[in-house]
Amino acid sequence: MSNIPFPRLQPQADVGPKQILPDLNIKIICPDCRKQVPNIIEEFASGDLVCGDCGLVLGDRIIDTRSEWRTFANDDGDDPSRVGAAANPLLDGSQLDTVISRRDGGSGTARDLNKVHGRANAVKGEKNLLNAYQEITAMSDSIGLTRLIADIAKQLYKRVEEEKLLRGKSTESIIAACIFIACRQENVPRTFKEICVITRVPKKEIGRCFKTLIRTFETNVSTMASEDLMSRFCSMLKLRMEIQKTATELTIKTKELGTLAGKSPVSVAAACIYMASCLYNQPQSTKDVAQVTGVSEVTIKNSYKLLHNEKASLLQGKKYDYTNLPPP
Repeated sequence: MSNIPFPRLQPQADVGPKQILPDLNIKIICPDCRKQVPNIIEEFASGDLVCGDCGLVLGDRIIDTRSEWRTFANDDGDDPSRVGAAANPLLDGSQLDTVISRRDGGSGTARDLNKVHGRANAVKGEKNLLNAYQEITAMSDSIGLTRLIADIAKQLYKRVEEEKLLRGKSTESIIAACIFIACRQENVPRTFKEICVITRVPKKEIGRCFKTLIRTFETNVSTMASEDLMSRFCSMLKLRMEIQKTATELTIKTKELGTLAGKSPVSVAAACIYMASCLYNQPQSTKDVAQVTGVSEVTIKNSYKLLHNEKASLLQGKKYDYTNLPPP
Protein backbone atom coordinates (compact mmCIF):
# COMPACT_ATOMS: atom_id res chain seq x y z
CA MET A 1 0.00 0.00 0.00
CA SER A 2 1.42 3.38 -0.98
CA ASN A 3 2.09 6.11 1.59
CA ILE A 4 0.42 8.61 -0.73
CA PRO A 5 -3.17 9.33 0.33
CA PHE A 6 -5.69 8.04 -2.21
CA PRO A 7 -3.24 6.26 -4.56
CA ARG A 8 -4.34 5.33 -8.07
CA LEU A 9 -6.02 1.97 -8.59
CA GLN A 10 -3.85 1.48 -11.68
CA PRO A 11 -0.50 3.22 -11.10
CA GLN A 12 0.92 4.97 -14.14
CA ALA A 13 4.30 3.90 -15.56
CA ASP A 14 7.23 5.96 -14.33
CA VAL A 15 8.41 8.40 -16.95
CA GLY A 16 11.69 10.30 -16.69
CA PRO A 17 14.45 10.19 -14.07
CA LYS A 18 13.55 9.18 -10.54
CA GLN A 19 13.97 11.61 -7.67
CA ILE A 20 17.00 10.89 -5.48
CA LEU A 21 15.93 10.69 -1.83
CA PRO A 22 18.12 10.41 1.28
CA ASP A 23 18.76 6.91 2.61
CA LEU A 24 16.93 6.88 5.94
CA ASN A 25 18.41 3.47 6.83
CA ILE A 26 21.81 5.05 7.59
CA LYS A 27 22.42 5.40 11.34
CA ILE A 28 25.31 6.84 13.32
CA ILE A 29 27.17 4.52 15.70
CA CYS A 30 30.25 5.04 17.85
CA PRO A 31 33.33 3.49 16.13
CA ASP A 32 34.73 2.50 19.56
CA CYS A 33 31.60 1.09 21.25
CA ARG A 34 29.93 -0.27 18.08
CA LYS A 35 26.61 -0.77 19.87
CA GLN A 36 23.60 -1.54 17.68
CA VAL A 37 21.53 0.85 19.82
CA PRO A 38 23.92 3.80 20.14
CA ASN A 39 23.71 6.32 22.96
CA ILE A 40 24.36 9.51 21.01
CA ILE A 41 23.98 12.82 22.85
CA GLU A 42 23.62 16.20 21.14
CA GLU A 43 25.29 18.91 23.20
CA PHE A 44 23.86 22.09 21.70
CA ALA A 45 25.78 24.33 24.13
CA SER A 46 29.15 23.23 22.70
CA GLY A 47 27.82 22.16 19.30
CA ASP A 48 29.19 18.62 19.59
CA LEU A 49 27.77 15.15 18.91
CA VAL A 50 29.09 12.91 21.70
CA CYS A 51 28.86 9.20 22.53
CA GLY A 52 27.15 8.90 25.91
CA ASP A 53 29.04 5.71 26.84
CA CYS A 54 32.70 6.44 26.06
CA GLY A 55 32.66 10.21 25.52
CA LEU A 56 34.07 10.13 21.98
CA VAL A 57 33.20 13.26 19.97
CA LEU A 58 31.52 12.10 16.76
CA GLY A 59 30.80 15.49 15.22
CA ASP A 60 31.10 19.20 15.83
CA ARG A 61 29.34 22.39 14.81
CA ILE A 62 25.90 20.75 14.84
CA ILE A 63 22.89 22.97 14.24
CA ASP A 64 20.48 23.60 17.10
CA THR A 65 17.10 22.55 15.67
CA ARG A 66 15.12 23.52 18.75
CA SER A 67 12.71 26.45 18.88
CA GLU A 68 14.04 29.97 19.32
CA TRP A 69 12.42 31.42 22.43
CA ARG A 70 14.41 34.64 22.74
CA THR A 71 12.74 37.91 21.85
CA PHE A 72 14.39 40.78 20.06
CA ALA A 73 11.35 43.06 19.98
CA ASN A 74 11.09 46.52 21.48
CA ASP A 75 8.81 47.15 24.41
CA ASP A 76 6.32 48.98 22.19
CA GLY A 77 6.07 46.55 19.29
CA ASP A 78 4.88 42.97 18.95
CA ASP A 79 7.08 39.96 19.63
CA PRO A 80 8.15 38.56 16.25
CA SER A 81 8.56 34.77 16.39
CA ARG A 82 11.68 33.61 14.56
CA VAL A 83 10.72 29.95 14.37
CA GLY A 84 7.89 30.35 11.85
CA ALA A 85 4.58 28.57 11.62
CA ALA A 86 4.13 24.82 11.39
CA ALA A 87 4.39 23.32 7.91
CA ASN A 88 1.10 22.51 6.22
CA PRO A 89 1.22 18.99 4.69
CA LEU A 90 -1.59 19.95 2.30
CA LEU A 91 0.60 22.52 0.54
CA ASP A 92 3.66 21.99 -1.66
CA GLY A 93 7.07 23.55 -1.32
CA SER A 94 9.37 24.13 1.65
CA GLN A 95 7.07 26.83 3.15
CA LEU A 96 10.11 28.57 4.64
CA ASP A 97 9.78 31.83 2.72
CA THR A 98 10.67 35.14 4.35
CA VAL A 99 7.78 37.58 4.80
CA ILE A 100 8.43 41.32 4.70
CA SER A 101 6.49 43.21 7.34
CA ARG A 102 3.91 45.80 6.22
CA ARG A 103 4.70 48.14 9.12
CA ASP A 104 7.20 50.94 8.43
CA GLY A 105 5.75 54.00 10.15
CA GLY A 106 3.16 54.86 7.54
CA SER A 107 5.34 55.53 4.49
CA GLY A 108 3.80 52.66 2.50
CA THR A 109 7.14 51.39 1.18
CA ALA A 110 7.04 48.20 3.27
CA ARG A 111 3.53 47.43 2.03
CA ASP A 112 4.63 47.70 -1.60
CA LEU A 113 7.67 45.53 -0.90
CA ASN A 114 5.48 42.96 0.80
CA LYS A 115 3.18 42.83 -2.22
CA VAL A 116 6.01 42.51 -4.76
CA HIS A 117 7.82 39.92 -2.67
CA GLY A 118 4.65 37.89 -2.25
CA ARG A 119 4.07 37.80 -6.01
CA ALA A 120 7.66 36.79 -6.70
CA ASN A 121 7.63 33.90 -4.22
CA ALA A 122 4.09 32.70 -4.85
CA VAL A 123 3.91 28.98 -5.60
CA LYS A 124 1.99 28.20 -8.76
CA GLY A 125 -1.48 26.89 -7.93
CA GLU A 126 -1.10 27.40 -4.18
CA LYS A 127 -3.61 30.25 -4.09
CA ASN A 128 -6.26 28.08 -5.77
CA LEU A 129 -5.55 25.28 -3.27
CA LEU A 130 -5.92 27.64 -0.32
CA ASN A 131 -9.22 28.97 -1.67
CA ALA A 132 -10.51 25.42 -2.18
CA TYR A 133 -9.43 24.42 1.34
CA GLN A 134 -11.28 27.40 2.79
CA GLU A 135 -14.43 26.41 0.91
CA ILE A 136 -14.16 22.81 2.12
CA THR A 137 -13.78 23.99 5.72
CA ALA A 138 -16.75 26.36 5.46
CA MET A 139 -19.00 23.73 3.85
CA SER A 140 -17.99 21.08 6.38
CA ASP A 141 -18.73 23.41 9.29
CA SER A 142 -22.13 24.32 7.84
CA ILE A 143 -23.39 20.72 8.11
CA GLY A 144 -21.56 19.82 11.31
CA LEU A 145 -18.76 17.64 9.90
CA THR A 146 -15.64 17.02 11.96
CA ARG A 147 -12.20 18.38 11.16
CA LEU A 148 -11.03 14.85 10.27
CA ILE A 149 -13.59 14.60 7.45
CA ALA A 150 -12.65 18.07 6.19
CA ASP A 151 -8.94 17.10 6.12
CA ILE A 152 -9.71 13.89 4.20
CA ALA A 153 -11.69 15.91 1.65
CA LYS A 154 -8.74 18.31 1.32
CA GLN A 155 -6.31 15.43 0.75
CA LEU A 156 -8.54 14.01 -1.96
CA TYR A 157 -8.91 17.43 -3.61
CA LYS A 158 -5.13 17.83 -3.63
CA ARG A 159 -4.73 14.41 -5.31
CA VAL A 160 -7.23 15.46 -7.98
CA GLU A 161 -5.22 18.62 -8.62
CA GLU A 162 -1.94 16.70 -8.76
CA GLU A 163 -3.31 14.17 -11.26
CA LYS A 164 -5.17 16.90 -13.22
CA LEU A 165 -8.05 14.45 -13.30
CA LEU A 166 -11.22 16.50 -13.65
CA ARG A 167 -10.26 19.12 -16.17
CA GLY A 168 -13.19 21.24 -17.26
CA LYS A 169 -15.20 20.53 -14.11
CA SER A 170 -16.02 23.39 -11.78
CA THR A 171 -14.21 23.67 -8.46
CA GLU A 172 -17.53 23.45 -6.61
CA SER A 173 -18.35 20.10 -8.26
CA ILE A 174 -14.97 18.61 -7.31
CA ILE A 175 -15.27 19.90 -3.73
CA ALA A 176 -18.78 18.45 -3.42
CA ALA A 177 -17.60 15.01 -4.61
CA CYS A 178 -14.60 15.10 -2.24
CA ILE A 179 -16.81 15.92 0.78
CA PHE A 180 -19.27 13.20 -0.22
CA ILE A 181 -16.50 10.57 -0.45
CA ALA A 182 -14.91 11.71 2.83
CA CYS A 183 -18.25 11.31 4.63
CA ARG A 184 -18.76 7.82 3.20
CA GLN A 185 -15.21 6.79 4.08
CA GLU A 186 -15.60 7.83 7.73
CA ASN A 187 -19.06 6.19 8.04
CA VAL A 188 -20.79 9.56 8.43
CA PRO A 189 -22.90 9.37 5.27
CA ARG A 190 -24.63 12.38 3.79
CA THR A 191 -27.16 12.18 0.99
CA PHE A 192 -26.62 13.73 -2.43
CA LYS A 193 -29.39 16.22 -1.70
CA GLU A 194 -27.66 17.43 1.47
CA ILE A 195 -24.42 17.97 -0.43
CA CYS A 196 -26.36 19.73 -3.21
CA VAL A 197 -27.86 22.19 -0.70
CA ILE A 198 -24.52 23.34 0.74
CA THR A 199 -22.57 23.37 -2.54
CA ARG A 200 -25.37 24.45 -4.91
CA VAL A 201 -24.14 21.94 -7.46
CA PRO A 202 -26.61 19.77 -9.44
CA LYS A 203 -26.92 16.16 -8.32
CA LYS A 204 -25.89 14.80 -11.73
CA GLU A 205 -22.70 16.84 -11.74
CA ILE A 206 -21.71 15.56 -8.28
CA GLY A 207 -22.51 12.01 -9.40
CA ARG A 208 -20.24 12.27 -12.45
CA CYS A 209 -17.30 13.54 -10.38
CA PHE A 210 -17.97 10.91 -7.69
CA LYS A 211 -17.89 8.02 -10.19
CA THR A 212 -14.67 9.30 -11.78
CA LEU A 213 -12.90 9.56 -8.42
CA ILE A 214 -14.08 6.11 -7.30
CA ARG A 215 -12.81 4.52 -10.52
CA THR A 216 -9.43 6.29 -10.28
CA PHE A 217 -8.37 6.29 -6.61
CA GLU A 218 -8.29 3.70 -3.86
CA THR A 219 -11.02 4.61 -1.37
CA ASN A 220 -12.72 2.82 1.50
CA VAL A 221 -16.18 3.91 0.41
CA SER A 222 -18.95 1.54 1.42
CA THR A 223 -22.53 1.47 0.19
CA MET A 224 -24.80 3.70 2.22
CA ALA A 225 -27.47 1.77 4.16
CA SER A 226 -30.71 3.08 5.62
CA GLU A 227 -29.57 2.14 9.14
CA ASP A 228 -26.66 4.59 8.87
CA LEU A 229 -29.09 7.50 8.54
CA MET A 230 -31.43 6.57 11.40
CA SER A 231 -29.54 8.14 14.28
CA ARG A 232 -29.21 11.55 12.63
CA PHE A 233 -32.75 11.72 11.23
CA CYS A 234 -34.37 10.59 14.51
CA SER A 235 -32.28 13.07 16.45
CA MET A 236 -33.35 15.91 14.16
CA LEU A 237 -36.99 14.87 14.64
CA LYS A 238 -36.46 14.65 18.44
CA LEU A 239 -37.73 11.06 18.61
CA ARG A 240 -37.18 8.75 21.56
CA MET A 241 -34.52 6.04 21.52
CA GLU A 242 -37.06 3.19 21.37
CA ILE A 243 -38.57 4.72 18.23
CA GLN A 244 -35.14 4.90 16.62
CA LYS A 245 -34.47 1.27 17.58
CA THR A 246 -37.81 0.12 16.13
CA ALA A 247 -37.23 2.10 12.92
CA THR A 248 -33.81 0.45 12.55
CA GLU A 249 -35.33 -3.01 13.07
CA LEU A 250 -38.02 -2.21 10.49
CA THR A 251 -35.32 -1.21 8.01
CA ILE A 252 -33.42 -4.47 8.49
CA LYS A 253 -36.61 -6.56 8.23
CA THR A 254 -37.70 -4.65 5.13
CA LYS A 255 -34.36 -5.41 3.49
CA GLU A 256 -34.70 -9.13 4.31
CA LEU A 257 -38.25 -9.40 2.93
CA GLY A 258 -37.63 -7.09 -0.03
CA THR A 259 -40.73 -5.06 0.79
CA LEU A 260 -39.24 -1.81 -0.52
CA ALA A 261 -36.92 -3.28 -3.15
CA GLY A 262 -35.79 -0.65 -5.61
CA LYS A 263 -36.30 2.26 -3.21
CA SER A 264 -33.36 4.45 -2.23
CA PRO A 265 -31.93 4.06 1.30
CA VAL A 266 -33.18 7.54 2.19
CA SER A 267 -36.74 6.70 1.13
CA VAL A 268 -36.67 3.45 3.14
CA ALA A 269 -35.37 5.28 6.20
CA ALA A 270 -38.05 7.99 5.91
CA ALA A 271 -40.92 5.48 5.59
CA CYS A 272 -39.66 3.35 8.50
CA ILE A 273 -39.27 6.41 10.75
CA TYR A 274 -42.81 7.49 9.91
CA MET A 275 -44.22 4.03 10.67
CA ALA A 276 -42.23 3.63 13.90
CA SER A 277 -43.36 7.00 15.22
CA CYS A 278 -46.99 6.03 14.60
CA LEU A 279 -46.54 2.69 16.39
CA TYR A 280 -45.43 4.51 19.55
CA ASN A 281 -48.30 7.00 19.29
CA GLN A 282 -45.88 9.86 18.59
CA PRO A 283 -46.77 10.34 14.94
CA GLN A 284 -44.72 12.71 12.82
CA SER A 285 -46.39 14.32 9.85
CA THR A 286 -45.12 13.34 6.43
CA LYS A 287 -44.26 17.02 5.92
CA ASP A 288 -41.88 17.05 8.92
CA VAL A 289 -40.24 13.78 7.88
CA ALA A 290 -39.89 15.06 4.32
CA GLN A 291 -38.17 18.27 5.46
CA VAL A 292 -35.61 16.37 7.55
CA THR A 293 -34.87 13.52 5.12
CA GLY A 294 -35.20 15.42 1.84
CA VAL A 295 -37.70 12.86 0.47
CA SER A 296 -40.97 14.01 -1.07
CA GLU A 297 -44.23 13.42 0.83
CA VAL A 298 -45.61 11.35 -2.06
CA THR A 299 -42.63 8.97 -1.89
CA ILE A 300 -43.03 8.58 1.88
CA LYS A 301 -46.75 7.83 1.54
CA ASN A 302 -46.22 5.31 -1.25
CA SER A 303 -43.47 3.54 0.69
CA TYR A 304 -45.56 3.56 3.87
CA LYS A 305 -48.43 1.99 1.96
CA LEU A 306 -46.21 -0.96 1.06
CA LEU A 307 -45.04 -1.27 4.67
CA HIS A 308 -48.62 -1.11 5.97
CA ASN A 309 -49.68 -3.97 3.70
CA GLU A 310 -46.84 -6.13 5.07
CA LYS A 311 -47.11 -5.01 8.71
CA ALA A 312 -47.87 -8.53 9.98
CA SER A 313 -44.65 -9.92 8.49
CA LEU A 314 -42.54 -6.91 9.40
CA LEU A 315 -43.71 -6.82 13.03
CA GLN A 316 -43.93 -10.56 13.57
CA GLY A 317 -43.27 -11.49 17.21
CA LYS A 318 -43.57 -7.86 18.34
CA LYS A 319 -46.37 -6.55 20.54
CA TYR A 320 -47.56 -3.35 18.96
CA ASP A 321 -50.97 -1.74 18.75
CA TYR A 322 -51.76 -1.75 15.04
CA THR A 323 -54.65 0.66 15.63
CA ASN A 324 -52.11 3.46 16.05
CA LEU A 325 -51.10 3.06 12.38
CA PRO A 326 -53.01 5.48 10.15
CA PRO A 327 -54.57 4.04 6.99
CA PRO A 328 -52.37 4.52 3.89
